[in-house]
Amino acid sequence: MRALALMLCLAAAPIVAADSAPLVIAHRGASGYLPEHTLAAKALAHGMGADYLEQDVVLTRDGVPIVLHDIYLDATTDVAVRFPGRAREDGRYYAIDFDLAEIRRLEAGERRQPDGSAVYPGRFPAGPSGLGVPTLAEEITFISGLNRSRGRHSGLYIELKAPRFHRREGQDIARRVLDVLQASGYAERRDAVFLQCFDDATLRYLREDLKTTLPLIQLIADNSWGEDSKVDYDYLQSDAGLADIARYADGIGPWLMQIYRGRDEQGNIQLSDLVQRAHAAGLAVHPYTFRRDQLPPGIASFHELLDLFIGQVGVDGLFTDFPDIARDYIDAKPSP
Repeated sequence: MRALALMLCLAAAPIVAADSAPLVIAHRGASGYLPEHTLAAKALAHGMGADYLEQDVVLTRDGVPIVLHDIYLDATTDVAVRFPGRAREDGRYYAIDFDLAEIRRLEAGERRQPDGSAVYPGRFPAGPSGLGVPTLAEEITFISGLNRSRGRHSGLYIELKAPRFHRREGQDIARRVLDVLQASGYAERRDAVFLQCFDDATLRYLREDLKTTLPLIQLIADNSWGEDSKVDYDYLQSDAGLADIARYADGIGPWLMQIYRGRDEQGNIQLSDLVQRAHAAGLAVHPYTFRRDQLPPGIASFHELLDLFIGQVGVDGLFTDFPDIARDYIDAKPSP
């Protein structure tokens, strides 16, 4: 019944969850337990009951969409060992400098710091994993197979990474992604796909030029990160900015600290009104990223974090590295 309610909710517009349970979105798969964006991490997240599995997508030199969080390969693969001397002048190994045949030779692993140490030391060990970097088409086939064999539905939540960078390299990542969705039968499945991006111009291009009917999510960074110098993320959080977003997208994906503002001197939780104002504009709200091993300041436990955003703020979904904990929390709450 929960899957049917989810499908009916997404088939309608707007896609604000209202009385539906919030969506559990597996951030790069079950990345709290297995190397991010590997098929193993996606299989585990599917088994944990995630409603959606996230795919960050970049392009290879021959224009193939692959599932990788960065435009670089060095933080999560053994590219420097397999292809020494192929880095650019900045020392980074760019996915777009490698053909798919070369990408297939790489081994994916836990995310590492520049010095080789693990970003999250308590997670899967850094080093050899026996896992590879999948293409978007391969991952869709894999997830479709799990949906069939397990008799439950997990959708796709695709992020188009660095579209301006890809354009400078002569590649149209938005069109390439839609081509894969078309070939796999997902191009018009509003119940099964979200498309997200930090670049508002790319979302407008998807809606207005490429005519996609899939739900679009405007990701919101902090201006200080330098995610996209052409986008003013402070403006996008204003009433006028949210009204603009509602003209081309169906929801927003804010950083969780844009909602939770920490605690005041008396220890009281401080919240912004971003969720309420987004809902008033008809936009769903899917914040990122909820991690048991990286809690925001002033939050004592992962359960407290979930209770704040789900039980009090009322978000429509959330991105988490630990989809099993979020699933258990939501399923344990009484139905509205």
